[in-house]
Amino acid sequence: MKLGVLLPTFRDNAHDALAFAKRAADAGLDGVFAYDHLWPMGTPTRPSLAPFPVLTAVARANSTLVVGPLVARVGLVGSPHLIEQFTTLHALAPGRVIATLGSGDKLSTAENVAYDIPERNADERRALMAETARALVDTMPVWFGAGNDTTNGVARDVGAVLNLWNATPERVVTLRSGGPVSWAGPVPNDLVTSLDALNDAGATWVVLTPDADVAALAAWRARS
Repeated sequence: MKLGVLLPTFRDNAHDALAFAKRAADAGLDGVFAYDHLWPMGTPTRPSLAPFPVLTAVARANSTLVVGPLVARVGLVGSPHLIEQFTTLHALAPGRVIATLGSGDKLSTAENVAYDIPERNADERRALMAETARALVDTMPVWFGAGNDTTNGVARDVGAVLNLWNATPERVVTLRSGGPVSWAGPVPNDLVTSLDALNDAGATWVVLTPDADVAALAAWRARS
């Protein structure tokens, strides 16, 4: 099971994100990821760095790290532009990019409204995810933010990994029967027990929020 962390990108500048990425690389973690929000969810007065420029800088500075947004929300930009962002990042870090895609939900609707970005229904968002995935899946791994059975079925149809947010190990086992599953979420209270359980459940990756202790993750890696 590979280990990653989300970068601290709800900042005015990228200094913290770049330093955290270096700590992750030095600790032997596998990858770093970046939120794709116009502001931290629920707090529109705070800043949020765009993911692709930060990930580009991280990838160039740390040759061992896999990078990707978590998740790139379809519809914030046009699909051709989103595809080009991924392919450009891949050109700079070949073999080290994951195209992580999400459809968004009611929690992120306020961002669309504030910036006059069209709100699409669920079927339209799934179609955008499928379009983007099909353009990228032969070049890099693709993850879909897991959702209902319809969304998960589209993911499997295009060859994408299902990415679960803060799901139980039992949920990982259930969805793992249909193909690969990755896990992302907040740092659990009992890190070692949780990592052991997710590993046993068959998660391909675990990606933790920016408050993760990279030394503790490295220690788990060393004993597992």
